[in-house]
Amino acid sequence: MNGGKTYEELLAENERLRWQLDEATETIQAIRTGQVDALVVEGSNGHELYTLKTSDYTYRIFIETMNEGAVTLNKDGLILYCNSTFASMVDLPLSKVIGLAFDQFVAPDCKREFDSLFSSGWGNNRKIEFTLRSTAEKQVHCQLSATAIELDGGLCLSMVLTDLTAQKETQQLLKVNNQQLAKANTALQISNQALNRSNDNLQQFAYIASHDLQEPLRKIQAFGDLLKTKHTAQLGEGIDYIERMQSAASRMSILIKDLLTFSRISIQPETTLPVPLSQLIDPILTDLEMAIDESGAVIDLEPLPTVSGDPSQLRQLFQNLISNAIKFRRSDVSPHIRIGSKLLAASDLPSSVKPTHEAASYHRIDVQDNGIGFETKYLDRIFQVFQRLYGKNQYPGTGIGLAICEKVAANHGGAITAASQLGEGATFSVYLPA
Repeated sequence: MNGGKTYEELLAENERLRWQLDEATETIQAIRTGQVDALVVEGSNGHELYTLKTSDYTYRIFIETMNEGAVTLNKDGLILYCNSTFASMVDLPLSKVIGLAFDQFVAPDCKREFDSLFSSGWGNNRKIEFTLRSTAEKQVHCQLSATAIELDGGLCLSMVLTDLTAQKETQQLLKVNNQQLAKANTALQISNQALNRSNDNLQQFAYIASHDLQEPLRKIQAFGDLLKTKHTAQLGEGIDYIERMQSAASRMSILIKDLLTFSRISIQPETTLPVPLSQLIDPILTDLEMAIDESGAVIDLEPLPTVSGDPSQLRQLFQNLISNAIKFRRSDVSPHIRIGSKLLAASDLPSSVKPTHEAASYHRIDVQDNGIGFETKYLDRIFQVFQRLYGKNQYPGTGIGLAICEKVAANHGGAITAASQLGEGATFSVYLPA
């Protein structure tokens, strides 16, 4: 025998080769799909590790899924590679873009700038803004970043194109908003000028009310006094008309003074100072000493906080509240008035209380009395100008006092409200920022 292989041996060797071929085919497929990172091969020197270039596969996946357009150019400016994002930007299928000259997608007004980048971008990284023109004549404003890279085919230019359309639209919207804001500021300035003129007119009215309107009333009262003292006998029953005239003139004078006070209070205080409320109320009680003695009122004044505000306006507020508590008393009970305070967090304010300025906390100053009170349904009405719940013959006044209180509280960033039941007294609560 010449040592040739038998038929059975040839069949076994053929099967072994077929198995190796199948294994090699599976391995190649795994390499192509990125399923294999390394191979271990048994050789004459033992097992050897072969690492595959899977980073290239990962890089391609990243490039293909990025939101920016990616393009690789050769020295002639032809497109060697691009991702689907760039193909979408120029409105062509991906397969149709490869091999085309990139400059056909450059808008004419940007061609000079791109040519400058292409000629100088091989040594340094460059970045420009330019307009990309698609085959459908659609223009996309982009930022182009260019970097030279060395590939197997030689030196190439890698470019990333970022669509700036949304950014430009945002900038345009911001520009429009700024223009609208400028118009609003101009309108606000005009409104402020009108408000200043209104305040000036209000000051002029206050001067007229305090001088020109009061002067005729003083003459009416003075001439009435002369008629009563020098011509009583001649007037006879006419003296009653003189007294009614003088009473009407007196009420008119008080009304003008109250309107003047309200007009001045309506203006925001120009300066704010620390105001210790306990020290503020002491002289008020002194001024009301005669009314307190006549009514037999008992006033309990608890320690009060210091707030920031205008002393004269705050004095007017608490003087009105205390004098009302004395005036609207029951005939069978001496007035008992308690003035106290409590610190409240903003979150603890009643839902009906709406301060004009936001603060972390507020002082609630309560003026509580045991007087005639009022029905709750009249709560909103009592703080309006000229609103009265009782006749002027029974309880004199102009109906402006509580409106002044409401205005002062608002001027100081706070609010005022009340709680009462008819015949069981009332509690007026002033909320001021702490």
